[in-house]
Amino acid sequence: MTKRVGQIGFWSGVVAFASVVAYDVVQILQIVGVLRFPLDEILIYGTSLCIVVPFVLAMLSLHYLTPDNKHFWTHASLIFTTVYAVFVTANYVVQLVTVIPGKMAGASEAVRLLDQTPHSLFWNFDAIGYISMGLATLLAVPALGNAGFERWVRISFMAHALVTPLIAIVYFYPTFSQGLLLLGFPWAITAPLFMIMLAIMLRRRGGTSVPRETDGSIGVSNRADG
Repeated sequence: MTKRVGQIGFWSGVVAFASVVAYDVVQILQIVGVLRFPLDEILIYGTSLCIVVPFVLAMLSLHYLTPDNKHFWTHASLIFTTVYAVFVTANYVVQLVTVIPGKMAGASEAVRLLDQTPHSLFWNFDAIGYISMGLATLLAVPALGNAGFERWVRISFMAHALVTPLIAIVYFYPTFSQGLLLLGFPWAITAPLFMIMLAIMLRRRGGTSVPRETDGSIGVSNRADG
């Protein structure tokens, strides 16, 4: 079972990584004017939605491949992962199936309240989601080893958590601008980085039995797997 969870976690992390990279590319193409409505919004919200399920499964795999004495941290991380998933899914589904079709049909005024514009309802949904993702990575840090490869995974998680205040500024600063959006650019690096690092780590953990803490690093227990 441990090996299966590791495989699920690995491939989920890889898909999450690929989805974030795809989102980054689409966002850049939109900023430079290569993509325009409606394709830009369809691709932005579509690629963002593709992150959700694999990220949740990767973090769930982390919980099950973590020693019991650190389950408080992975459980807390899962709670904020769930908050992220609920808010961003609600936002992206509304944008893709209601707002964008409404705009294309000439009913922009009818869907204006649902549109994700700066400081709107669904803009704040998006903010809550990505701030929650940052908190999820922060809370997972104590569950990661501090030696070998897991030390680098730990650093990638901390780096992403440190970017979260910048994301909050982008979303909640009173006046939004394209220049302000660039303040959140480090997220485009730290998000795919920690996801691919997590994926690799889960594959490694899945190749052993349930890990336990030994001298600050992740060791292996002798318990047989079912």
